[in-house]
Amino acid sequence: MTEEIVIKPGVFYYPEYFSRAVQEELRDEILSYANELGWFQPTLPRWGTPFSVKMLNYGPLGWVSDKSGYRYQPTHPENGAHWRPFPIHISRLWSSLNVGFDNPEACLINYYQMNSRMGLHQDRDEEDLSVPVISISLGDTALFRIGTTERKGPTQSLKLKSGDVLVFGGPARLNFHGIDRIYPGTSTLLPEGGRINMTLRRVTKSAA
Repeated sequence: MTEEIVIKPGVFYYPEYFSRAVQEELRDEILSYANELGWFQPTLPRWGTPFSVKMLNYGPLGWVSDKSGYRYQPTHPENGAHWRPFPIHISRLWSSLNVGFDNPEACLINYYQMNSRMGLHQDRDEEDLSVPVISISLGDTALFRIGTTERKGPTQSLKLKSGDVLVFGGPARLNFHGIDRIYPGTSTLLPEGGRINMTLRRVTKSAA
C-alpha cells in the first residue's frame, strides 16, 4: 500500500495507489464495458439539464439521475441491462483499505471529457451515511475541491492524478465536494484523453 495522507479529519489520500499496469487493466475493462452497454447521460431532476459527465455503474446497484430524481437501481436507465459485477481490483480495494463495513453495492463510473466539471454536492442518496466513499482516479489529473457540510463553507483543493485513491467518511462524509477542472494531456492512459472516476459506495444498511 502507498502512503496514507490525511487531508482533513475523515479524508484520506493514497497517491499512486494503483500501478500503471493495474490502471491499464481497469481502463480496458471500463472501455470494453462502455462499448457494450453504452454510457448514459444523467440529467438534473428538477430542470432536466444534462450533467457534463457520462456515467456507468458496476455492482448490484447503480446510481442514476433523471426527471424522476436521484436513486439507485440494478439496471441501466436507457436499455435495462444489468450492471456488471465489480472488477477484481475494485473488489479488493474495499477490504485492503480496511473500511470496516459490509461490502460495497455500487461503483459509479464518471467519464470526464476535457471541459467536464462536477459542481459542489453531497453524496447523500445512501441509507447509511456512516459508511465512507472510496474514489479512484484514472486518466488526466483533476482539481478536486472539498469543503464542509455547509455549501458556502471554506474549501480546500487537491490535484488527483491517475492511479490515486481518496477516501472520505466519518466527519467528512457529508462534506460538499466537486471537480473544478480537468488538466488535458497530463496522462496517456485514456486514448482520447479525459478522466474516469470510480466511486465505491455501500447503498443499503448492513444487516443487524
